[in-house]
Amino acid sequence: MIMYIEEKYMKRACLSACPNWFDEGTGLSSAMCKKLEPVRYEKAREVLRDGSVRENEFAIPVEHSIMVHVNGREVMEISCTGQYLAELVLGRLLTAGIIESADEVESICISESGEAGEVNLREPGGLRHSAVSLAELENGVKSCRVPEERSGPRGVMGEGLRLSPVEPMKWEKEWVFALADRLAEGMPLHQETFAVHSCFLSMRGEILFTCEDIGRHNAFDKVIGYALRNQVDLGQCIVYSSGRIPVDMAVKAIRAGVPILAAKAVPTYEAVRLAKEYGLTLVCSARRDMMRVCAL
Repeated sequence: MIMYIEEKYMKRACLSACPNWFDEGTGLSSAMCKKLEPVRYEKAREVLRDGSVRENEFAIPVEHSIMVHVNGREVMEISCTGQYLAELVLGRLLTAGIIESADEVESICISESGEAGEVNLREPGGLRHSAVSLAELENGVKSCRVPEERSGPRGVMGEGLRLSPVEPMKWEKEWVFALADRLAEGMPLHQETFAVHSCFLSMRGEILFTCEDIGRHNAFDKVIGYALRNQVDLGQCIVYSSGRIPVDMAVKAIRAGVPILAAKAVPTYEAVRLAKEYGLTLVCSARRDMMRVCAL
């Protein structure tokens, strides 16, 4: 059960009260929702081209920070939009290589303030065999980038990473166009601020989950965490992102076993090479009227 507990009681409660976090959680309390407003409003002077000036109020996204502990060790701090925090933490565990499946997670607890997350893994000794160790995270691998010392002599290819080829999946172009249509219809935070990324999870043409975040990596991890929490088979899914696809995003998709990664924006050359090497279908510039299949 994913529980939201007052911060001062979080660690003790998390260790004893969350034996099975796949059960339906208690959800976010109304107090927490108020604290984690994703948007706030500020006044600014707008200067128009004709030289006129006016004062107006505009929406800006709130940057939230959560410190994540794994088995009692502080391992990463994530700057994000304060929504779907449990999904974000769970997804990041997988895409960072700390876990290989949700079965390794005993519990995830998020403090009521949303500023701390406590993760307990079933096999603490298994961390020594993770693709990215806790020691590496503590030493500064706190974003989604591929650590330079692990990325091989050419910089960002998959050398040194424990990646497995993705199982291919048959798909229809209309599934991707439906995702592009959904993005074009607008997402609430983006329409209000024009300052966040969106990410969608789709299976056989049905959109299962949508989310937004100030970071495209975070939005991707929220989608993965949602799938893990709800036992959705990622091997049968398409993930669609509003942002560009650099190599670290391709690594995330491969680690998660996602067969098709689609995006409104374009990939980097290295991301295309990595996708081809590991069998990831990469569909980019995916908009309402066209798409580019960059890797099959």
